[in-house]
Amino acid sequence: MLTVPVTEQPTFPDYSGANVRAIVPTLLAPNRGAERDWMPAPVRDARQVVILVLDGLGWEQFVEHRAEMPTLAAFEGGPITTVVPSTTATALTSITTGLTPGEHGLVGYRLDVGGEVLNVLRWSTASGDARRKHEPSRIQAFAPFMGQPVPVVTKADFERTAFTEAHLRGGRLIGWRAASSLAITVGELLRAGEPLIYAYYDGIDKIAHER
Repeated sequence: MLTVPVTEQPTFPDYSGANVRAIVPTLLAPNRGAERDWMPAPVRDARQVVILVLDGLGWEQFVEHRAEMPTLAAFEGGPITTVVPSTTATALTSITTGLTPGEHGLVGYRLDVGGEVLNVLRWSTASGDARRKHEPSRIQAFAPFMGQPVPVVTKADFERTAFTEAHLRGGRLIGWRAASSLAITVGELLRAGEPLIYAYYDGIDKIAHER
């Protein structure tokens, strides 16, 4: 593992290299050899890959608390950059679409859409639910996972939300209710031979916001 010192200078995203927006295109690229050079060695030649998104867990927090996460600490790899802004709505959409915020259009937690402020995660405006007025597939028009039907293991509460439609549509959604079932479901998918699995856990981000 690499240790990166905290500095007062901002970290700029490397959109052309090791960045969260490059994960999916790199893994789904037809020629996956050279394109994977920036990824950890076990991933480069892997026939099956799980993208496990632990929302809200940054590299510095991970390094500071890795003794409490021995399984993750045993993995190979180091830090890569996220997008700007790094808010959940923007970062998750960049991960799944492989696009920068300026390309996919969900450039923040709140957006000015037709003179209204749209809360992207709730997909609501001051007048309430905005799914019909601002269709998710029009606001974010790009197909996630390069149009491939990747299995998506996410919280069951998120399965039918508008934000899910915006950044995960086309994926094969499998909802979990207990966090323990996330790992069980991923294991089942791996044994079934799925080459790429996307798994999402929101607990860290949720607690961080509350506490």
